[in-house]
Amino acid sequence: MLSCTPEMLPVLKQANVVDSGGQGLVEVLVGAYDAFLGKEIDYTVADTGTAKATAKTEAQAETNIKFGYCTEFIIMLSKTFNIKHEMDFKAYLESIGDSIVCVADDDVVKVHVHTNDPGLAIQKALKYGALSNIKIDNMRLEHQEKLFKAAKKEAEAQKAAEAQKEQDPAVEEMGERKPVGFVAVSIGDGMNEIFKGLGVDCLIEGGQTMNPSTADVLDAVEKVNADTVFILPNNKNIILAANQAANLAKDKKIVVLPTKTLPQGITAVINYVPDISAEENEAAMLEEIKTVKTGEVTYAVRDTQIEDKVIKQGDYMGIGDHGILSVGEDIRNVTLEMVDAMMEDGLELISIYYGSDVEEAEAEKLREDVAGKYTDCDVELQYGGQPIYYYVVSAE
Repeated sequence: MLSCTPEMLPVLKQANVVDSGGQGLVEVLVGAYDAFLGKEIDYTVADTGTAKATAKTEAQAETNIKFGYCTEFIIMLSKTFNIKHEMDFKAYLESIGDSIVCVADDDVVKVHVHTNDPGLAIQKALKYGALSNIKIDNMRLEHQEKLFKAAKKEAEAQKAAEAQKEQDPAVEEMGERKPVGFVAVSIGDGMNEIFKGLGVDCLIEGGQTMNPSTADVLDAVEKVNADTVFILPNNKNIILAANQAANLAKDKKIVVLPTKTLPQGITAVINYVPDISAEENEAAMLEEIKTVKTGEVTYAVRDTQIEDKVIKQGDYMGIGDHGILSVGEDIRNVTLEMVDAMMEDGLELISIYYGSDVEEAEAEKLREDVAGKYTDCDVELQYGGQPIYYYVVSAE
């Protein structure tokens, strides 16, 4: 069946290759079958000519990038999209690119295409409905950055190796290994300083629009010289990468605390108690992060409607743990409405972290408004410095 895929998609036939997803599935099935038979695998990698072959492959990969932009989006259907429409749409995408994926159900269509003009794909898709989750990556630029990072890493490794040769091993001292260490994902100068001040050993730059990879998390874990390392993803999209890194880490116990927001991460670290075991700390921190309610104020990049809220491009939005809490044209009113929607009986502390695009005086006025309304709560204001989100507010 795999050999038939070039006849099913013209672009595969033109490139004289089989479908990559199908090839991957075949490899998975072969591996599963070998495992079932108990076949032993030789993981030894020959060292001869590896660097030369890699360089040749990378150069060839760059040359073979015929369509430079990896374009992905979701169509929220407002018109009929039957089999004929799907075939016509796929045919159009084939005329402007390759690596096409188009999966439709009753309400949405998920689209992936490599093209030199993402705008053409987007304009065509808009005929069927509104778009969301638009993601466009310059693959040629990413490839160049990959080569640059690889060259930089190799140069740093060589420099470190040379320095190691010059250093007397007898006087080399390693930092003392600690019982417990912390790795946290953070973004913004203020947020970074808060985590550092609370004793986090290693920070990973990341957030809603810049999710670190499993390799990034694993690299951070390896930098922490501790028997047990707690990882704070601080974003729901990063928890999976953190769990994968935990499975790959060696010589350390890794505990991933499923923090979904920066305030949850801060609360977790604050409640760490050095005098009790890692297991007791894990249980206590898990309980504490459940009490944290978080709201974030950002702006809308396009017109849309979510549930009963009509949102226009440029509107401010207050986003809570489970959806949109407030929408409007005035950032102060939107933030106050968001806080109102977050509040419930028993909450005692409100923390406001203002972002890089907010003046301190403006943030202080907001703090005063919140404090004046919720007199039974302590209201704190801190500089977060986070991009994209004007305010991050927590209540606990």
